Amino acid sequence: MPLSLAISPCPNDTFVFHALVHGLVPGAPPVEVTYADVDVTNTAAERGAYDLVKVSYAALPWLLDDYHLLPCGGALGRGCGPLVLTRGDRHGPDGDPADLTGATVAVPGDRTTAYLLFRLWSAQRPPARIEVVPFHEIMPGVAAGRYDAGLVIHEARFTYPRYGLTALVDLGEWWEADTGLPIPLGAILARRGAVDPDAAADWIRQSVRRAWADPAASRDYVLRHAQEMERDVVDRHIALYVNEFTAELGEEGWAAVDALLGRAAAAGLTPPVASPLR
Repeated sequence: MPLSLAISPCPNDTFVFHALVHGLVPGAPPVEVTYADVDVTNTAAERGAYDLVKVSYAALPWLLDDYHLLPCGGALGRGCGPLVLTRGDRHGPDGDPADLTGATVAVPGDRTTAYLLFRLWSAQRPPARIEVVPFHEIMPGVAAGRYDAGLVIHEARFTYPRYGLTALVDLGEWWEADTGLPIPLGAILARRGAVDPDAAADWIRQSVRRAWADPAASRDYVLRHAQEMERDVVDRHIALYVNEFTAELGEEGWAAVDALLGRAAAAGLTPPVASPLR
């Protein structure tokens, strides 16, 4: 039986999982892969749809009864947080562009880490109106005035200026300044009873090491799924999101995950989870 895997088509995921998907990891089973944005995989994981699945760390409180959190393969780091974008000419009620009182903010999913960070950041601020919007529609929608602000992730860090947008806040910088920890974005889960989590983690680590050892091997595969990203943006994307935490969360990575979920539960934004998660 092939192993069912769901990841995003983003360059960091395809780069990391190229070897596993293409049968280049010794001892790993054949893989049947599905590509979907993380808001889709968050929902699919609640149904137990995949053996291995990439999800938002923010979705873990609803998933850990049925899945093991793996210590590798995900997205966690520094300088890689979500951005809140606005048009350059937008100002809040008192002329302050950081005041989103009554603003309509487009977000890429209600259980994404980006939205959880936004809720933690804005907890002491007047509320905004939230609208869940497919990720690819957020920046054009803000630029066209359909939304007052947009919450974006991934390659949007590199491309938002071409839409004439301004970064109101970097939620990664805010998180790092507040906690001193890296920011946990996307996690890899293994379905309980379907796959041994230690074996799965070993396969993923081997896939990561192969990707780093021979980046050219995955180039065509990554570009094919990169949703028309320019090669330079693809390279910057991989360099930012595939880092030492991808191979192993380590003490700092685990601390970051515990801090995010602990703060979210304390604020009443998510159910509590057992801590530590290891």
